[in-house]
Amino acid sequence: MKSPLTGKEMPLRHELRAVTFRKDEVKIRFQFFLCEDSGEKFTTTELDELNLLMVEHAYRTKNHIPQRAEITDIREKYELSALRMGEILGFGQNTYGLYEKGDLPSLANANLIKLARDPLKFKSLVDDWDPKSDKVKSDLLKRIDRLVQAEKLKMVNLDDYLIGDGEANEFTGFTKPNMEKLVEMIVYFAHKVPSYKTKMNKLLFYADFLMFRVFGNSISGAKYVAIDYGPVPNMYETIFENLAVNELIDVFYESKENGSKMEKLMGRADRPIQLDVFSAEELQSLEKVVLSFQNSAVSEIVEISHQEIGWLENKNSKRFISYEYALELKAI
Repeated sequence: MKSPLTGKEMPLRHELRAVTFRKDEVKIRFQFFLCEDSGEKFTTTELDELNLLMVEHAYRTKNHIPQRAEITDIREKYELSALRMGEILGFGQNTYGLYEKGDLPSLANANLIKLARDPLKFKSLVDDWDPKSDKVKSDLLKRIDRLVQAEKLKMVNLDDYLIGDGEANEFTGFTKPNMEKLVEMIVYFAHKVPSYKTKMNKLLFYADFLMFRVFGNSISGAKYVAIDYGPVPNMYETIFENLAVNELIDVFYESKENGSKMEKLMGRADRPIQLDVFSAEELQSLEKVVLSFQNSAVSEIVEISHQEIGWLENKNSKRFISYEYALELKAI
């Protein structure tokens, strides 16, 4: 963006700001364009929308308000329409559907939605519900009873174990962890840029963090850890092994001069990329990462990742890297 005062290109900057939202104070990294000659700060409509999204993310996280995807998931597991779900919870006629589209619930309504996560607790709300059809209520109660029994018998879900099933927050890029998308990201890169595991980890990191920097949410909701060789998805070894065992990708072993072996992840002809799981914006981020790093050797991309502030400030303690560091990305 060019400065309206000088006509010169302005760099994108950010600063920590305390913002009052719904009578609550939250802190965000506010982004703006800086006119270096005058010191004036400017934003665009797109940047204003992104900053507002960051405010909403911070508010949801602080008050444990479910993200829109989880609000949809909660309803769908009971096989209910948004209208019916809202009716049971005592919302306005179109309220639940608006929450699924991005409207922010009040704290009271958010608490009711969180209550509905638990089939047993949701059953107590359905017991008090008085629909026109007794059959509709009895059928729903039967579905809930089946879910309650399934919860009692359920072992730890493998996907939840590998990627996590916690609330969306700054360590997931304000996206609920989504194993399906992480798998397709790996399959995508395995086809487009067959890579050793070390490089694959960096491709995933840059795709998720680039998506967050530009659009305010990560693709996969994966958490990334700062280890000696740069940022990596949490439990990446097990995730890659699981994909190979289930024949979603192939793993080839290449011997090095010192006798060690490196594992190269490659796409399979009989397992194409499921592009429909990605939005246009997500595909844009994936494509940019391919263009930026397709010719980078493993040692090069490791060195590149070692310049990132998110890795530098977390490497000593091997901590998770907050997606707020996406605003500091240097390589892309």
